[in-house]
Amino acid sequence: MPRNLLRRSVLTVLPLALSACVSLGGGGGKGPATLLTLTPAATAPAGSAISAPAAEALMVMEPETDQSLAVLRVPVQVDDANIAYLQGAQWVERPTRLFRALLAETLRAKTGRLVLEDSQSNVPVAGLRLSGRLIAMGYDARSRSVVVRFDAIRTGPNGEVQTKRFESVIDGVAPVPAEVGPALNKAANAVADEVAAWFGG
Repeated sequence: MPRNLLRRSVLTVLPLALSACVSLGGGGGKGPATLLTLTPAATAPAGSAISAPAAEALMVMEPETDQSLAVLRVPVQVDDANIAYLQGAQWVERPTRLFRALLAETLRAKTGRLVLEDSQSNVPVAGLRLSGRLIAMGYDARSRSVVVRFDAIRTGPNGEVQTKRFESVIDGVAPVPAEVGPALNKAANAVADEVAAWFGG
């Protein structure tokens, strides 16, 4: 193939490849119209530094969950036996990871503890650990509400274990990303606040 013809072919292919990877707007591309995330209402101030013995540090673990929350889509509980997914929206990251980060930041801000996440490498074994199961973080079509439900497990340095269920429900939410996303963020923050209070924050 002549060199100038090969060059024109490459220049033609590049824009096509980029357009296949990037979707601008909500309707024409394969990607979702809305990407959802969780933003902590309480954050530690910039420049703040905390040091503590490893035995006093708090490790926040990524919660366990079932398959409906192990994907990027937002689950919709249609009835007792059926789950669908919210159209036009998905999480920017796995929901359990987003929730772990929200918990960790809220705990930092409200308890003043040294808080670590289990995703961080080369960190010491903390004396206190927060784990658990994220049972619900989605939309309930029957009640037109969003629900965040978390079964927390608090494990102390000597192996003592405490459990507690936390839940936040926000009613009157339309099944559209513009309403479901902010409501889920508000409900998740309410749960994180209650968890922080449980840890003395």
